[in-house]
Amino acid sequence: MAAGRGTETFRFRRLEKPEEFRQVSELEEAVWGPEGTVGAPPPLLRIFQDNGGLVLGAFVDIYLAGVTTSLIGWDGQSLYHVAHLTAVRPEYQNHHLGFRLKAYQREEVLKLGLSEIRGTFDPLQSRNAWLFVRRLGAVPDRYFPHYFGQLHDTLSRGTETDRLRYSWTLATPEVERRLAGTVPSAEDDRQRWERSAPIVETETGETGLRVPSAVAEPSGPSAHLEIPFDLEALLEHDPAGARRWRHAVRDAFRFAFDLGYVVDDYTVLSAEHERRGFYLLSKRSGPTEPKRSATPSL
Repeated sequence: MAAGRGTETFRFRRLEKPEEFRQVSELEEAVWGPEGTVGAPPPLLRIFQDNGGLVLGAFVDIYLAGVTTSLIGWDGQSLYHVAHLTAVRPEYQNHHLGFRLKAYQREEVLKLGLSEIRGTFDPLQSRNAWLFVRRLGAVPDRYFPHYFGQLHDTLSRGTETDRLRYSWTLATPEVERRLAGTVPSAEDDRQRWERSAPIVETETGETGLRVPSAVAEPSGPSAHLEIPFDLEALLEHDPAGARRWRHAVRDAFRFAFDLGYVVDDYTVLSAEHERRGFYLLSKRSGPTEPKRSATPSL
């Protein structure tokens, strides 16, 4: 599979040679720093590739520009693929390679006869929410506090590694529409946001960056859950504010999931003269039994 954008032509294919698997470690270091590699060593990646897993790359000639990996998962009832990592070299991060790698991964998983990919992402990362929920049509369904323990990459060092698990059912009409670029309009998003109730209330903090001020249990047919638009800036300029966000969003998702809400979109809006990111949620039909699993901890 080959695709071009701008002056670059990328070829999407499975990694094959030992030196290509070694490039994955080099790519991880370029993205997350020398202490932040989170992937598998080259020999294990080769085992993934030859035993039902996938190690897929975007190449410029023989140079690995991006990679996505996944392996077979089993939950006692069904088989699926588990997404492990997706990484793009910094110099290629303006080519939408993350989206294109995931679209290619979808094609390859369908060829294996499987219909679902599951994975996790940091719920505070706006770009990840945009990719997985908005562009790919994946559905977050569980929240895991401090899932990986302490990590040492440049973004995770000193922070709690909370994760949202998502389920990406690969061949639904909605996923097909999202992959084709059919998403709600900006006006539709704004109207839905205005009709929905906030779960996380926010205000401008002392550093000028927005921080949470309160968390409320959602009510009504729809809700929205705000996250920081730029987590990297927050970590650099207001680490205490980043911790407040982590705890507020953790409580908010626990409340929402316990009360039967589902995340069905993510959007970025201009509100109060700044760009802000929101998960959009709706109440699941049918009775639910609330389970109090958290109390607000701002």
